[in-house]
Amino acid sequence: MSATCFKIWVHGQVQGVGFRYSTQSQADKLGVTGYARNLADGSVEVLAYGEPQQVDALIDWLKSGGPRSAHVDKVLVEPHQLTQPPQSFTTR
Repeated sequence: MSATCFKIWVHGQVQGVGFRYSTQSQADKLGVTGYARNLADGSVEVLAYGEPQQVDALIDWLKSGGPRSAHVDKVLVEPHQLTQPPQSFTTR
């Protein structure tokens, strides 16, 4: 397995609209582990770990706006080094 990991910050109307739970559901479908958590500035931080094709699919889903109830203005993505791979996808 040649896994990859990214941290993604999603800005817009992404809190209070089921964004984290929809992201968790999408990640579970794709076999991606990590987390989605709300940040104090109103954005959501996502850690995505898994096979490159699946992680890319999750990032594409986030960039396309995520769940219908959300409004995504901007998505920032950067590679991330992990000390320990996450075992599941959680919401925080």
